Amino acid sequence: MRWLKRIVLAFSISFVLFLLFCNVWIVLSTKDKVYTDVEELPSHRIALVLGTSHKLAGGKANPFFEKRMETAAKLFDMGKIDHFILSGDNSSIFYNEPVAMRKALMKLGVPDSAITLDYAGLRTLDSVVRSQKIFGQDKITIITQPFHSYRALFISQYYNMDAVAMVADEPDFEYSIKVRLREYLARTKAVLDLYVLKTVPRHLGQKEQLNNH
Repeated sequence: MRWLKRIVLAFSISFVLFLLFCNVWIVLSTKDKVYTDVEELPSHRIALVLGTSHKLAGGKANPFFEKRMETAAKLFDMGKIDHFILSGDNSSIFYNEPVAMRKALMKLGVPDSAITLDYAGLRTLDSVVRSQKIFGQDKITIITQPFHSYRALFISQYYNMDAVAMVADEPDFEYSIKVRLREYLARTKAVLDLYVLKTVPRHLGQKEQLNNH
Protein backbone atom coordinates (compact mmCIF):
# COMPACT_ATOMS: atom_id res chain seq x y z
CA MET A 1 0.00 0.00 0.00
CA ARG A 2 3.00 2.28 0.38
CA TRP A 3 3.27 2.75 -3.39
CA LEU A 4 -0.42 3.72 -3.60
CA LYS A 5 0.04 6.39 -0.92
CA ARG A 6 2.99 7.77 -2.84
CA ILE A 7 0.97 7.93 -6.05
CA VAL A 8 -1.92 9.69 -4.29
CA LEU A 9 0.47 12.14 -2.63
CA ALA A 10 2.29 12.87 -5.89
CA PHE A 11 -1.02 13.41 -7.69
CA SER A 12 -2.29 15.72 -4.94
CA ILE A 13 0.86 17.82 -4.96
CA SER A 14 0.82 18.01 -8.77
CA PHE A 15 -2.81 19.12 -8.77
CA VAL A 16 -2.20 21.88 -6.21
CA LEU A 17 0.84 23.13 -8.12
CA PHE A 18 -1.07 23.13 -11.41
CA LEU A 19 -3.98 24.98 -9.77
CA LEU A 20 -1.59 27.62 -8.41
CA PHE A 21 0.17 27.94 -11.77
CA CYS A 22 -3.11 28.46 -13.65
CA ASN A 23 -4.37 31.07 -11.19
CA VAL A 24 -1.13 33.03 -11.18
CA TRP A 25 -0.88 32.88 -14.97
CA ILE A 26 -4.44 34.09 -15.52
CA VAL A 27 -4.25 36.96 -13.03
CA LEU A 28 -0.79 38.22 -14.01
CA SER A 29 -1.52 38.10 -17.75
CA THR A 30 -4.75 40.11 -17.49
CA LYS A 31 -4.52 42.43 -14.48
CA ASP A 32 -3.43 45.44 -16.57
CA LYS A 33 -6.76 45.20 -18.45
CA VAL A 34 -8.88 45.43 -15.28
CA TYR A 35 -10.26 48.90 -14.48
CA THR A 36 -11.88 50.24 -11.34
CA ASP A 37 -11.92 53.92 -12.32
CA VAL A 38 -14.53 54.84 -14.93
CA GLU A 39 -12.53 57.88 -16.00
CA GLU A 40 -9.56 55.72 -17.00
CA LEU A 41 -11.61 53.15 -18.92
CA PRO A 42 -10.68 52.92 -22.63
CA SER A 43 -13.35 53.82 -25.15
CA HIS A 44 -14.77 50.41 -26.01
CA ARG A 45 -18.35 51.25 -26.96
CA ILE A 46 -19.86 47.76 -26.64
CA ALA A 47 -20.09 46.06 -23.24
CA LEU A 48 -20.53 42.38 -22.47
CA VAL A 49 -22.34 41.93 -19.17
CA LEU A 50 -21.78 38.45 -17.77
CA GLY A 51 -24.83 36.82 -16.28
CA THR A 52 -25.62 35.47 -12.86
CA SER A 53 -28.85 34.73 -11.06
CA HIS A 54 -30.74 37.78 -9.78
CA LYS A 55 -31.72 35.80 -6.67
CA LEU A 56 -29.71 33.83 -4.13
CA ALA A 57 -30.69 30.28 -3.17
CA GLY A 58 -32.70 31.58 -0.20
CA GLY A 59 -34.68 34.00 -2.34
CA LYS A 60 -32.83 37.20 -1.41
CA ALA A 61 -31.54 39.59 -4.06
CA ASN A 62 -28.13 38.56 -5.39
CA PRO A 63 -25.62 41.36 -4.64
CA PHE A 64 -23.34 40.18 -7.48
CA PHE A 65 -26.19 40.71 -9.95
CA GLU A 66 -27.20 44.08 -8.51
CA LYS A 67 -23.65 45.48 -8.55
CA ARG A 68 -23.14 44.44 -12.20
CA MET A 69 -26.37 46.13 -13.25
CA GLU A 70 -25.52 49.30 -11.34
CA THR A 71 -22.07 49.44 -12.97
CA ALA A 72 -23.52 48.90 -16.44
CA ALA A 73 -26.13 51.63 -15.98
CA LYS A 74 -23.48 54.03 -14.68
CA LEU A 75 -21.31 53.47 -17.75
CA PHE A 76 -24.28 54.16 -20.01
CA ASP A 77 -25.24 57.33 -18.11
CA MET A 78 -21.67 58.61 -18.40
CA GLY A 79 -21.57 57.96 -22.14
CA LYS A 80 -18.85 55.32 -21.83
CA ILE A 81 -20.96 52.53 -23.36
CA ASP A 82 -23.44 52.71 -26.25
CA HIS A 83 -24.72 49.14 -26.29
CA PHE A 84 -24.87 46.06 -24.06
CA ILE A 85 -24.75 42.36 -24.83
CA LEU A 86 -26.43 40.69 -21.85
CA SER A 87 -25.17 37.13 -21.87
CA GLY A 88 -26.35 34.41 -19.53
CA ASP A 89 -28.05 31.10 -18.94
CA ASN A 90 -31.53 30.44 -20.29
CA SER A 91 -31.59 26.73 -19.58
CA SER A 92 -35.26 26.49 -18.62
CA ILE A 93 -38.52 28.45 -18.80
CA PHE A 94 -38.10 29.17 -15.08
CA TYR A 95 -34.57 30.55 -15.29
CA ASN A 96 -33.59 33.32 -17.67
CA GLU A 97 -30.58 35.47 -16.76
CA PRO A 98 -30.58 37.74 -19.87
CA VAL A 99 -34.22 38.75 -19.44
CA ALA A 100 -33.68 39.47 -15.74
CA MET A 101 -30.69 41.64 -16.65
CA ARG A 102 -32.68 43.55 -19.26
CA LYS A 103 -35.49 44.26 -16.78
CA ALA A 104 -32.98 45.49 -14.19
CA LEU A 105 -31.12 47.75 -16.66
CA MET A 106 -34.33 49.25 -18.02
CA LYS A 107 -35.41 50.07 -14.45
CA LEU A 108 -32.09 51.90 -14.12
CA GLY A 109 -32.79 53.97 -17.22
CA VAL A 110 -31.08 52.03 -20.02
CA PRO A 111 -33.35 51.92 -23.11
CA ASP A 112 -34.27 48.60 -24.67
CA SER A 113 -32.73 49.80 -27.97
CA ALA A 114 -29.30 49.72 -26.29
CA ILE A 115 -29.65 46.08 -25.27
CA THR A 116 -29.08 42.79 -27.09
CA LEU A 117 -29.76 39.49 -25.35
CA ASP A 118 -27.55 36.42 -25.66
CA TYR A 119 -29.53 33.47 -24.36
CA ALA A 120 -26.71 30.94 -24.86
CA GLY A 121 -24.13 32.30 -22.41
CA LEU A 122 -24.13 29.09 -20.44
CA ARG A 123 -20.58 29.67 -19.20
CA THR A 124 -18.07 32.49 -19.25
CA LEU A 125 -16.30 30.87 -22.20
CA ASP A 126 -19.54 30.69 -24.16
CA SER A 127 -20.40 34.33 -23.42
CA VAL A 128 -17.01 35.70 -24.44
CA VAL A 129 -16.61 33.61 -27.58
CA ARG A 130 -20.18 34.23 -28.73
CA SER A 131 -19.70 37.99 -28.39
CA GLN A 132 -17.03 37.61 -31.08
CA LYS A 133 -18.26 34.75 -33.26
CA ILE A 134 -22.00 35.44 -33.16
CA PHE A 135 -22.28 39.18 -32.47
CA GLY A 136 -19.16 40.23 -34.35
CA GLN A 137 -17.40 42.11 -31.55
CA ASP A 138 -13.61 42.07 -31.28
CA LYS A 139 -13.41 45.13 -29.02
CA ILE A 140 -15.46 44.95 -25.82
CA THR A 141 -15.72 46.06 -22.23
CA ILE A 142 -16.53 43.17 -19.91
CA ILE A 143 -18.63 43.92 -16.81
CA THR A 144 -18.39 41.58 -13.83
CA GLN A 145 -16.73 41.37 -10.41
CA PRO A 146 -12.89 41.59 -10.14
CA PHE A 147 -12.23 37.93 -9.28
CA HIS A 148 -14.28 36.84 -12.32
CA SER A 149 -12.85 39.43 -14.71
CA TYR A 150 -9.41 37.82 -14.95
CA ARG A 151 -10.79 34.58 -16.37
CA ALA A 152 -13.07 36.37 -18.83
CA LEU A 153 -10.16 38.48 -20.06
CA PHE A 154 -7.91 35.41 -20.30
CA ILE A 155 -10.44 33.76 -22.61
CA SER A 156 -10.78 36.92 -24.70
CA GLN A 157 -7.00 37.18 -25.07
CA TYR A 158 -6.85 33.59 -26.31
CA TYR A 159 -9.28 34.58 -29.07
CA ASN A 160 -7.25 37.73 -29.91
CA MET A 161 -9.98 40.09 -28.73
CA ASP A 162 -9.26 43.65 -27.62
CA ALA A 163 -11.05 43.42 -24.28
CA VAL A 164 -10.93 45.33 -21.02
CA ALA A 165 -12.94 44.82 -17.83
CA MET A 166 -14.79 47.43 -15.82
CA VAL A 167 -15.31 45.73 -12.50
CA ALA A 168 -18.38 46.00 -10.33
CA ASP A 169 -18.06 46.27 -6.57
CA GLU A 170 -17.73 42.98 -4.75
CA PRO A 171 -20.31 42.08 -2.10
CA ASP A 172 -19.33 41.51 1.52
CA PHE A 173 -16.90 38.64 2.04
CA GLU A 174 -19.60 36.46 3.60
CA TYR A 175 -21.43 36.41 0.27
CA SER A 176 -18.39 35.79 -1.87
CA ILE A 177 -16.19 33.21 -0.13
CA LYS A 178 -17.81 30.20 -1.84
CA VAL A 179 -17.80 31.96 -5.20
CA ARG A 180 -14.13 32.87 -4.81
CA LEU A 181 -13.14 29.31 -3.96
CA ARG A 182 -15.06 28.04 -6.96
CA GLU A 183 -13.28 30.58 -9.16
CA TYR A 184 -9.85 29.08 -8.35
CA LEU A 185 -11.02 25.81 -9.85
CA ALA A 186 -12.78 27.56 -12.74
CA ARG A 187 -9.53 29.26 -13.77
CA THR A 188 -7.78 25.91 -13.86
CA LYS A 189 -10.61 24.53 -15.98
CA ALA A 190 -10.31 27.51 -18.32
CA VAL A 191 -6.67 26.69 -19.05
CA LEU A 192 -7.59 23.07 -19.76
CA ASP A 193 -10.57 24.11 -21.90
CA LEU A 194 -8.50 26.44 -24.07
CA TYR A 195 -5.14 24.73 -24.35
CA VAL A 196 -5.88 21.02 -23.85
CA LEU A 197 -9.53 20.19 -24.51
CA LYS A 198 -10.07 22.92 -27.15
CA THR A 199 -13.57 23.43 -25.78
CA VAL A 200 -15.98 25.53 -27.87
CA PRO A 201 -19.33 27.08 -26.92
CA ARG A 202 -22.20 24.65 -26.71
CA HIS A 203 -24.27 26.75 -29.10
CA LEU A 204 -22.98 28.88 -31.97
CA GLY A 205 -25.10 28.97 -35.14
CA GLN A 206 -25.82 31.96 -37.36
CA LYS A 207 -24.31 35.40 -36.81
CA GLU A 208 -26.62 38.02 -35.33
CA GLN A 209 -26.63 41.81 -35.45
CA LEU A 210 -26.86 43.92 -32.34
CA ASN A 211 -30.22 45.63 -31.88
CA ASN A 212 -30.36 48.82 -34.00
CA HIS A 213 -26.77 48.24 -35.23
